Amino acid sequence: MSALFQPYALRDLTIPNRVWMPPMCQYSAAPQGPDIGAPNDWHFAHYAARAAGGTGLIIVEATGVSPEGRISPWDLGIWNDTQVEAFRRITRFLVSQGTVPAIQLAHAGRKASTDQPWNGGAPVWPDSYGWQPVAPSAIPFADGHPVPTELTVAEIQEVVGQFADAARRALAAGFEIAEIHGAHGYLINEFLSPHSNHRTDEYGGSYENRTRFALQVVDAVRAVWPDDKPLFFRISATDWLEEGGWTADDTVRFAADLKAHGIDLLDVSTGGNASGARIPVGPGYQVPFAARVKAETSLPVAAVGLITDAEQAEKIVANSEADAVLLGRELLRNPSWARHAARELGGDAHVPDQYHRSV
Repeated sequence: MSALFQPYALRDLTIPNRVWMPPMCQYSAAPQGPDIGAPNDWHFAHYAARAAGGTGLIIVEATGVSPEGRISPWDLGIWNDTQVEAFRRITRFLVSQGTVPAIQLAHAGRKASTDQPWNGGAPVWPDSYGWQPVAPSAIPFADGHPVPTELTVAEIQEVVGQFADAARRALAAGFEIAEIHGAHGYLINEFLSPHSNHRTDEYGGSYENRTRFALQVVDAVRAVWPDDKPLFFRISATDWLEEGGWTADDTVRFAADLKAHGIDLLDVSTGGNASGARIPVGPGYQVPFAARVKAETSLPVAAVGLITDAEQAEKIVANSEADAVLLGRELLRNPSWARHAARELGGDAHVPDQYHRSV
């Protein structure tokens, strides 16, 4: 049987296959009003289509743990009960199709308050739905971006509490897996990397200090997330900087720390924290970072990064470079990618009864 279509067990949960959907922001929620940050018909249709297409696990896009934690005013959030109720419609349908529903809990840090990407993605200022971003240090992400407010120690602890509260709500919303967003230059990644963290207190300087906030978030979320449910962490394995940034060596070291604190799988991406970094993009370009973590630690990993065809995905799992693959752009192009790949590889993927004529 195809390795890609073997079930995968974590804690008490079994995911039906290794074809997973990573978080991809839709920038389509209400930016204000009673439904601010809540998923709507667009989000339901978007995720439902991929579940009906046989995707084994869907990680709902970066969801703000607070209003200020959103990447854009149009991002999803999970800081109130209205949002929880709206998410239940999505999780119920995903479960009905045999898909495991997961959610990425996020705080955008200094990269918050930006426009929708199809409008250019520039900073959105407080006079137009926006707000003042925060960060470990008062260093803007790039030219033209606002100087973020440096978080105090008390404010850092508030954010830790916001992650825990968001996890409680995610559980109430019907999610089976929570993923903590520690990648792509957002708040946790900003603390991890010396490129963006210039603090001189207990949250900056040494490796132990720079990882302190991330591990406090993990501990706070793990404390409220049930023992029988998995907890993921998404990481940028490298800043793609020659010096002064987070490195692949750091990632391997940190993976062991994460496992000790209750993380069940590392979702391995790269980049996003240094605006001028040169990234050698190509098919599967981030897979070697996942493969290294898997080879050098005991923490399961998922690989991402221009994985597009069935044979490519099959080899990644069959060769033990990763335990699962995350297909982003390809699932945007083809919601039924999993069914098509199963047919090509001789595997089994869920087909809704209503689509039985397509088999």
